[in-house]
Amino acid sequence: MCTLLTYTPMTTQSLHDKLVQIQSELKAPKGQYNKFGEYYYRSCEDIQEALKPLLLARGLTLTISDAVVAVGNYNYIQATVKLSDGTDTIEVSAFARETWERPKFDSSQLTGSASSYARKYALNGLFCIDDTKDADTQEPPNKTNHAALSNISGPVQTDKTNDQLVAEANAVFNTKPKLGFSPKQ
Repeated sequence: MCTLLTYTPMTTQSLHDKLVQIQSELKAPKGQYNKFGEYYYRSCEDIQEALKPLLLARGLTLTISDAVVAVGNYNYIQATVKLSDGTDTIEVSAFARETWERPKFDSSQLTGSASSYARKYALNGLFCIDDTKDADTQEPPNKTNHAALSNISGPVQTDKTNDQLVAEANAVFNTKPKLGFSPKQ
């Protein structure tokens, strides 16, 4: 049997008020298990699945897009999550660096992995999903080259030069230019 779900406006709440409600109601448990690392985690798909009924009930749409941003010798995947009520939009971005190589991964899998990671952290930023350790999680030491950061200050500016992006990356990662984040590269 198929049930058709429809949206019926509850009130004339602002997009911000609807987001606050979703942030307080969202339950996205760590339902995936990594046998190799022996820890539980939640995937981007798990978060999206938990969001669907909450978004539908409020008449909201969620879109996710990716862009490649070159910083020095590295490619970062910038995932941007947009929440909209058809009039207003709230946007959050997160970045993840592509690793140069990973055993048994081809180049498309490296990019896909960075994309999934960035999307997950953009969703975490928008919906206030806490990804800290809990009783069910035993995180292994960080062995990845992923670097994620959330930008929740507003829309992404795309008119920045490569030098400006490098300077921002240096400031965020608090690295020295000799580590590969030099505007001269």
